Amino acid sequence: MSGDRVLVHRDAALLAQAAAARLLTALVDAQSARGTAHLVLTGGRNGNALLAALATHPARDAVDWAHVDLWWGDERYLPAGDPDRNAVQAAAFLDAVRPLGARVHEMPADDGGSAEDAAARYAAELAAAADGGAQLPVFDVLLLGVGPDAHVASLFPGHPGTERTDGTVIAVHDSPKPPPTRLSLTLPALQRARQVWLLAAGEDKAGAVALARTAPGAAAAPAGAVHGTEQTLWFLDGAAAGELA
Repeated sequence: MSGDRVLVHRDAALLAQAAAARLLTALVDAQSARGTAHLVLTGGRNGNALLAALATHPARDAVDWAHVDLWWGDERYLPAGDPDRNAVQAAAFLDAVRPLGARVHEMPADDGGSAEDAAARYAAELAAAADGGAQLPVFDVLLLGVGPDAHVASLFPGHPGTERTDGTVIAVHDSPKPPPTRLSLTLPALQRARQVWLLAAGEDKAGAVALARTAPGAAAAPAGAVHGTEQTLWFLDGAAAGELA
């Protein structure tokens, strides 16, 4: 890992705008270097705010969206169209870039089958987009919202999902945050990104950010266990940064 930086912004709105601008530049740079870009999206209030800012950014179409693959780090295992699904909450952004050709890879919805089967289907979709027989494409930017308990994706402190070292996508049961059943990338899969961006705004995130920055391990603070192979960026507002030294 060549860089770990903390970027503190005045408030949550400015954080979203600044992250959106930087993300557009990162995607353009990835396409300039490799022709395509792989971006992993996140939900939650900070992830959704970033995507909303991205959808309306004046430089949005500087990206060749026809050569962008959009993935998800996790999803609530709910029926298609359920308003609590991350993909539904991101509809404004997805509706803006789908017509431009973006390849949107939503995690499967609950169709009555098992979450394990859904996880296997998404793992196969990831593998199909990878080069050289790898299990995953190399993600250019992976977005993660930091929860008030320092969880990321649907990997929660003390939960068995943080212990998985095999595979790329898992079913999460008995989540401490509703809904109880989810799909999530594993920690090794989250580590397969050139850049990892962690987003946190609000006083309720300050303790989690401070804990994660001490790197206590995935069992205690999953957010502190995820790093990009090239860069890790923490996008914070002043309140979320309030307990940092």
